[in-house]
Amino acid sequence: MAREPGWSVRLKLTLSYAGFLAVAVVLLLAVVWAFILRYVPAEAVNTIGGFVPGRDDLVRAFAPAAAWVVLFLVLFGLLGGWFLAGRMLAPLTRITTATRKAANGSLSQRIRMPGRNDEFRELADAFDTMLERVEAQVAEQRRFAANASHELRTPLATTQAMLDVAITDPNQDTTALLERLRAVNTRAIDLTEALLLLSRADQRAFTPESVDLSLLAEEATETLLPLAEKRGITITTAGELAPAVGSPALLLQMTTNLVHNAIVHNHPEGGAVWVTTTAAPGSVILAIENTGEVLAPGVVATLTEPFQRGTERVHRDQAGVGLGLAIVASIVRAHDGTLLLTPRAEGGLRIEVRLPASVIA
Repeated sequence: MAREPGWSVRLKLTLSYAGFLAVAVVLLLAVVWAFILRYVPAEAVNTIGGFVPGRDDLVRAFAPAAAWVVLFLVLFGLLGGWFLAGRMLAPLTRITTATRKAANGSLSQRIRMPGRNDEFRELADAFDTMLERVEAQVAEQRRFAANASHELRTPLATTQAMLDVAITDPNQDTTALLERLRAVNTRAIDLTEALLLLSRADQRAFTPESVDLSLLAEEATETLLPLAEKRGITITTAGELAPAVGSPALLLQMTTNLVHNAIVHNHPEGGAVWVTTTAAPGSVILAIENTGEVLAPGVVATLTEPFQRGTERVHRDQAGVGLGLAIVASIVRAHDGTLLLTPRAEGGLRIEVRLPASVIA
C-alpha cells in the first residue's frame, strides 16, 4: 500500500529526547525561580558587611547563562538523542531488512538476533520461527503439488492410451474397455476428492463445534465393519467420552481413514484392530492399533507423506490414493492437535491423535 512520506522514527525519537530534556531544564529553572529568587529582595541592599544584590541584578546575571545552558542542552539532546535512537533502532533495521528479503522470496533468510532478551529480540525470534514454518509449508506445498500433478496425470494418460487403442482397433471388446475406463475414472475422482479434502483441512475452512471422539470412533468402526469381516479382521472399540472442538465432518473423516488404514494394512490372513478413546487433563486421545508386519522407525516416519506407502510410492493398481494418513495429519494440524505414530514391537502400528479437550459448561 502506497503511503505518503513522513518523519522517520529515529527523528521522532531524537526530537522527543531533546524536547523532554529542554522541558526538564525549564522546569528546573522554574523551581530555582520559585523557591530561591522569590526570597531575594527586589532591590539591592547595602549592609554593614557589604553590598547584597537584588533580584533584578541576579536575573540579569543569571538569565543569559541559563539561556546558553538551555541552548547547549537542546543541542546535546539532539545529538545524543540521534545517536541513542540509532542504537536502539538498529535491531529494527535488521528485522526490516530480513522482512524485505523474505518478501522477495528469500525464505531461508534468518535474523538470529544476538544479545539478551528484550522486545526487539522477541520480535526477531518470532519472525524467525514464522519464516521456518512458512519455508517448511512452501516446500511441502511444492512437493505435494508435484506429486499431485504426477498422480493426476497417470489416470488421464491411461484413459488417453485406452481411447487411442479403441480408435485404432474397432473390434476391441467395448464392455471391457468401459469397465477399465470406469475404474481409472473412479480413481481419478477419488484422488481429486482427497486433494480437495486435504486443501480444506489445511485452510481450516470449517466452523468449530463440540464433538465426541468416542461417538465418531463407533460410527467409523460400524461403517468399516463389513470390510473388516471380509478380510477376517476383528475390531475392538472401547474407551470413555472424549469431548473435543472442531469439524465433525473432518474429524469423522480422520477417524475413518485411521480405521480403514488399520484394516487394510494388516495380516492378509486376518488380524486385529483396537480403537480406544481416553480423556486426559486438557486433551482427549484417540488411539488406534493394529497387527501386521514389523515396521522400522524410519519407515513409520514417512507414512504421513502424500502418495507414500512406507518407503515406496503408491501405484495405480494399489488400493487407495496414498493420501489417507496425509489427510489425517492435515486434519490434526488444523485442530491444533498432535499425531504420533509408533511401531509395535510385535508388529503393526499404533497411531495416537491428541486434540485439545472441549470445555464443558
